[in-house]
Amino acid sequence: MSNKTQITAVDGTTSIEVVREFEADRARVFAAYVDPELVQRWLGPRRLTMRIREWQARPGGAWSYLHSGECEAGQEVPEYGFRGVFHDIVDDERIVQTFEFEGAPGHVSLEVARFEDAGPGRTKVFSRSVFETVEARDGMVAGGMSEGVSQSMDRLEELLAATAARA
Repeated sequence: MSNKTQITAVDGTTSIEVVREFEADRARVFAAYVDPELVQRWLGPRRLTMRIREWQARPGGAWSYLHSGECEAGQEVPEYGFRGVFHDIVDDERIVQTFEFEGAPGHVSLEVARFEDAGPGRTKVFSRSVFETVEARDGMVAGGMSEGVSQSMDRLEELLAATAARA
């Protein structure tokens, strides 16, 4: 991978920021965030499989998916559910949505992803998640969020490279 994912979670704050550049234009990167067929190919750790239950990428539309697979020890992982609502979508520019892990109901974060040109055929994605409390944010970090985000961003880069080769 030529690009590194930058994850910032400053102690004592309620937010997590993620920044990553991709070798693809904004329209292609944005499409990978809103097209459910593409989303299920990159979002989540490599060892897990995603099954989308609902995906309405429009303001007010709900989303929901399950992750399942094997853990490092080869044991099967129970299904983990996630859900939220898209609050605002501006094509090729911005997505605002909520995020909730169904295993911790009531702990909802607000996520904003911005897509910016980073030169010819390049896009920089800035993502910020804001949690209700520092403890909720710390729980997400302790739950392996960094590994999952980093692997997701690497998988997205691979998907964009593979789909560019076919175009």
